[in-house]
Amino acid sequence: MNVQAPRILLRRQLLGGVKRRASREPYRCFSCSVRDAQQQTPPPKSPQHAQGTTHFGFETVAEALKEQKVGAVFSSVASSYDAMNDFMSLGIHRLWKDHFVRNLNPGRNPLTSSSSDQGWNILDIAGGTGDIAFRMLDYASTINNDAHTKVTVADINPDMLAEGRKRALSTPYARSPRLKFVEANAETLDMIPDSSIDLYTVAFGIRNFTHKGTALREAYRVLKPGGVFACLEFSKVNNPLFDAFYKRWSFGAIPLIGQVVAGDRDSYQYLVESIERFPSQTEFRDMIQDAGLLVPGQGWEDLTGGIAAIHKGVKPT
Repeated sequence: MNVQAPRILLRRQLLGGVKRRASREPYRCFSCSVRDAQQQTPPPKSPQHAQGTTHFGFETVAEALKEQKVGAVFSSVASSYDAMNDFMSLGIHRLWKDHFVRNLNPGRNPLTSSSSDQGWNILDIAGGTGDIAFRMLDYASTINNDAHTKVTVADINPDMLAEGRKRALSTPYARSPRLKFVEANAETLDMIPDSSIDLYTVAFGIRNFTHKGTALREAYRVLKPGGVFACLEFSKVNNPLFDAFYKRWSFGAIPLIGQVVAGDRDSYQYLVESIERFPSQTEFRDMIQDAGLLVPGQGWEDLTGGIAAIHKGVKPT
């Protein structure tokens, strides 16, 4: 029996069962021209959407509907999450995540350059599959000899959390108090006390939030003074020729692979559109600052020519 069928049916119902729009036709194959890709541009971004509406990829939808649509997408791709990121990054996302964790150095006391006696309290948002959480705990334990750092994985999607709990069974943390999974919306983290988190991470998730500014302000609230916000997200390629190749790959190949491999073209089409709609490095840095966080240096580190970027912010002491 095809266990994916109910999820695919639900996704199609939430997406309205609408046939592919004609405007997406230029991206159906690898041979599409860069000129055609450039003609397929999203509506101009505005700091404020019309009241009650937001974007879902290149579509404008009611804010209340976006959460359902995004939920349908991630329920559909939960079991193939690593494969999805492999397609979108040519497999390099694994190296990015390793670099992200090394850069944050979980479990290390920044004042003494030694292992923290109490460990860190880490909140990993939109991390349902545990991809970042497992890396954080492994790094703290093996590199910093820290047996106390703990990670709470929060995700709005129960299917992603179920995948993470299943994966955790093959790690040392399956029944450990150092790892916890909770279903939560990043915009309303009511279960997390004020000023209680040492490190807030979000990897390849924030572009799907309906109100990114609200989520950033929640990050500010839950962080301790001196606590760090760290985000790994797809971003804007900074070389025009490389960008043209990357767009051809993204819009031409990824939805096609989604259709062939997962029988789900629409979800993968949304995911590449969501990358295109995400703010530039400068714009997102400004959003982090607007939430009250202090941005070190220029505020971000480009990875692989800007395909992805790491953003940081620190809560003032």
